[in-house]
Amino acid sequence: MAHTVVIAPDSFKGTIGAAAAAEALAAGWRRELPGSDLRLMPMADGGEGTVDAFAAAVPGARRMPVIVTGPEDVPVEASWVLLPPTENTPVGTAVVELANTSGIELLGTPPRLRAFDAHTRGFGEAIAAALAHGVSRLVLGIGSSSSTDGGTGMLSALGARFADAAGRPVMGGARGLGSAASADLSGLALLPVGGVTVLSDVTNPLLGPRGAAAVFGPQKGARPDDIPVLDAGLARLAALIDADPATPGAGAAGGTGFGLLAWGARLVPGSAAVAELVGLDAAVAAASVVLTGEGSYDGQSAAGKVPAHVGAVAASAGVPVALVAGRIATDADTSAFAAIASLSDLAGSGAAAMADAAHWLEQAGARIARELDPR
Repeated sequence: MAHTVVIAPDSFKGTIGAAAAAEALAAGWRRELPGSDLRLMPMADGGEGTVDAFAAAVPGARRMPVIVTGPEDVPVEASWVLLPPTENTPVGTAVVELANTSGIELLGTPPRLRAFDAHTRGFGEAIAAALAHGVSRLVLGIGSSSSTDGGTGMLSALGARFADAAGRPVMGGARGLGSAASADLSGLALLPVGGVTVLSDVTNPLLGPRGAAAVFGPQKGARPDDIPVLDAGLARLAALIDADPATPGAGAAGGTGFGLLAWGARLVPGSAAVAELVGLDAAVAAASVVLTGEGSYDGQSAAGKVPAHVGAVAASAGVPVALVAGRIATDADTSAFAAIASLSDLAGSGAAAMADAAHWLEQAGARIARELDPR
């Protein structure tokens, strides 16, 4: 009997996106079991690859190109995705991600980090483009941020105005937060009728030792002495805006979660919301095998990451699930998986695996197919 296989990986961050990873795994599986019925459902948790995942997984999804102001103040060619209309969303749902409009990947490799000057204006411009299309609902992915601006760049692009004590517009990025004396949100674009759902894989508050500056600032180029300055700027912003900085997820994407709360958006766990929107449960229920994966599977991967959620869906349906990861840490619990494959082990090293991720994902797909072949 032919396998019906759902292939639902996350991106392998820094090496290959979720959609390309799913294609590579599928190529390896087909090589071993060519008669299988494969359903590719690349996943995301709100970060890099969210738009690609929806474009690949949802029939009828349309990619909508847009040019925005990137985090280095130069034009960036990006896109958002228009999902087909439903009874509740007659004009369709727009999926917009921060990563391809204001993300750290846009700063180059290695990234030219701009701890105080990177911003989220491009993300806001892409949201504005989706609103101009008349969409019924927004789904926003806010992972892979390059900035710690509290979402002020995004809000400014949507009509907000942040000024200093003299009434002059403040500088963009985190640099302007310290001089902000007023926040006028009266000009903000109206929310679409179906609301705004924000996908995030973190629960950090805006401020303090678990906040945006302390936890994520160093990833964006902040030095130890910069952290208190960034945190103070975010605290100044929080004093001007009517939103709760302690809300779980307010610190996501350099405080963009907080900015979105101020607009009236709703923050939700990313991987679960993506799974619901692409119809993962129904696809898994009809499958005989599920294959998932991510770049690094470790002891924290069970906390809301894609493989853990996909694995839980498969377990509820009584369907065996396999895991492929760039590396599998020694503290990782893999007992829930029927088979596992580490690209680092297959390639001989992490560097070799990252140098040709598509090739080693294909090898992993073939290996998992051989292990799970009932013949």
